[in-house]
Amino acid sequence: MASNHPIGVFDSGVGGLTAVKELRALLPHEDIVYFGDTSRAPYGNRSRDTILRYARQDVNFLLSQKVKMIIAACGTVSSVAASMGQSLPVPFTGVVTPTCRAAVKATKNKRIGVIATAATIDSGSYRKELNALHPEIQVFEQPCPLFVPLVENAFIDPGDQVTNLVAQRYLSGLRGAGVDTLILGCTHYPIISAIISKAMGDQVTLIDSGRETAVYAARLLKDQQLLASGGQEGRNAFYVSDSVDGFNQIADIFLGREMNHSACRINIEEY
Repeated sequence: MASNHPIGVFDSGVGGLTAVKELRALLPHEDIVYFGDTSRAPYGNRSRDTILRYARQDVNFLLSQKVKMIIAACGTVSSVAASMGQSLPVPFTGVVTPTCRAAVKATKNKRIGVIATAATIDSGSYRKELNALHPEIQVFEQPCPLFVPLVENAFIDPGDQVTNLVAQRYLSGLRGAGVDTLILGCTHYPIISAIISKAMGDQVTLIDSGRETAVYAARLLKDQQLLASGGQEGRNAFYVSDSVDGFNQIADIFLGREMNHSACRINIEEY
């Protein structure tokens, strides 16, 4: 592992690209290798054992690319397989801890909402972490399973009637609970943050798990003296386990710019 090695990022599909976007903004000189397990997405409705097996394979692929750090940019993996980083030869982080730290810092009334996949909510990971950081925090959780397919099918315009209706339906309970901070516990959700904010009201602070994880990763690399020396713009390499065509089309939405090259398809079962 050396400072000129790439950062590895993985997700069950394309949502983790929001973390890549933030990493690119914070660390423009870093090379990034991204793997999206598009053939087996979503992870959110899988069993714990299946999620663990998939996560190990994802990590093994990134290690084969000689990465210097691994980021599980997936709320489900971060919740179910958080301890896997203890056995890895490189620094590892999920999205839960960095996001919870930011939420605790942001809240004023100690009432925090969490929206995520069903598997993430069922794991209780955000609730446990928030209460460990501050026992007086009240946590209100809501699974939002329809948000992922809506984002991946480009129902993302702030005025989209379908997504706005779904958001109002999902978030009414959290709004009624009086939360002043809302964790976007799935990396798809920042894409529709304008819609979520509209449903919750301007008084509620949204915590972007992708951004907070990128900030945490940058700090960790600096502390371990693993930041790239700079000089030239970092390169991106994208890998998927299913069709590259669908990935290439939607990646522009998540990255906020056109990809400079196409993704490559791999057989993740080999890892």
